[in-house]
Amino acid sequence: MSRSSANLLNSHTVDDVSHILKNVRSRVASSGYSQPTLFINQDQLRANAHRFMGAMPGIRPHFAVKSNPDVRVLKTLHDEGVCFEIASLAELALLLELGVPGEEIFYSNPIKSEVYLYEAVKRGLQWYAVDSVAEVQKIHRIYSGASVYLRIKISNKGSAWPLDKKFGAGLKDSTEVIAECVRLNMDLAGITFHVGSQCLNINNWQQGIRSARQFFQGMQQQGLKPRLLNLGGGFPVCMNPEVPTIETIGEVIGRELELVDKDILVIAEPGRSLVASAGCMVTQVIGTAVRHGQRWLYLDSGVYSGLMELNDRFHYPVISDRKGVMANWTLAGPTCDSLDICVENQRLPNNLQSGDLIYLPYMGAYTACCATEFNGFPVPNVVMT
Repeated sequence: MSRSSANLLNSHTVDDVSHILKNVRSRVASSGYSQPTLFINQDQLRANAHRFMGAMPGIRPHFAVKSNPDVRVLKTLHDEGVCFEIASLAELALLLELGVPGEEIFYSNPIKSEVYLYEAVKRGLQWYAVDSVAEVQKIHRIYSGASVYLRIKISNKGSAWPLDKKFGAGLKDSTEVIAECVRLNMDLAGITFHVGSQCLNINNWQQGIRSARQFFQGMQQQGLKPRLLNLGGGFPVCMNPEVPTIETIGEVIGRELELVDKDILVIAEPGRSLVASAGCMVTQVIGTAVRHGQRWLYLDSGVYSGLMELNDRFHYPVISDRKGVMANWTLAGPTCDSLDICVENQRLPNNLQSGDLIYLPYMGAYTACCATEFNGFPVPNVVMT
């Protein structure tokens, strides 16, 4: 770890990104602005990785590639000892090109196409998530020697983006999955869960680990040998004091893990918590308007081009260089689509005008990777600093 990343690790108990914002402002001032740009600070990436591992001793991090698949980000995390989890062949290809061994990659998308499965097996992947009987049968047909882990349904209360409706097996379905693995002599190796994205409710991790312990007992009673506990993702980026720090979450998880068999491998799938605070998005005001008494601020980036998560549910800080009386603005993107509205009642100076720059820290995750060129507008450029 470099000296600068070590200093970051030691000086921040929450995700203070003022140093990144200062650096971004300086770079934009010297090089000028041409299009929406996501700046990623490499030292902060390293610091985040080491901070996570320090807060979660004995837990192996597997970065959720979907949160930021930029190859420079992946290489930096790989160099710091982070492993990976994927949801697609494109993500797998990125990792293999970096020299990540297939046996270290976990395929945690609970529903996978047969084409993807055949290719994943061919490239050496051993670990696959399941949450349905049909998925167990599909994997068995393609690779009966696979090691699978059951994704159980737990509470997502207190998370910005609940995931428990789309994935996760309830008690009845979980029982049927276990029974099918026994019938097919499949290697059901463990349990996983997901607390919901940007989870602020520490009780969700408690519930997940306690539920996993109960499932381990049931698996053992049926002759299975559990050896994996995957804590999933959902670890939040600490944008304000209301968000629990990774150290606080780690203390709670550590106490729960004291009752888990020491022979069981414990991993986690952090995404946002490793990359969000390393990123700062810069976008430009392209126009203003007043509609029915409400101020509107139009940006050259919006819902379709990098700001999908800028909304009332997940409200990033929005920073301007302007000085003026604060007023409520509705922020919208540049496209002709009426869905391209990011957030309402955003407090910003009342004298903003076309050409002004807007800075959005904590946006190292789910930004450029979620952007499209809809309506002909560019995706953000990504610059590593």
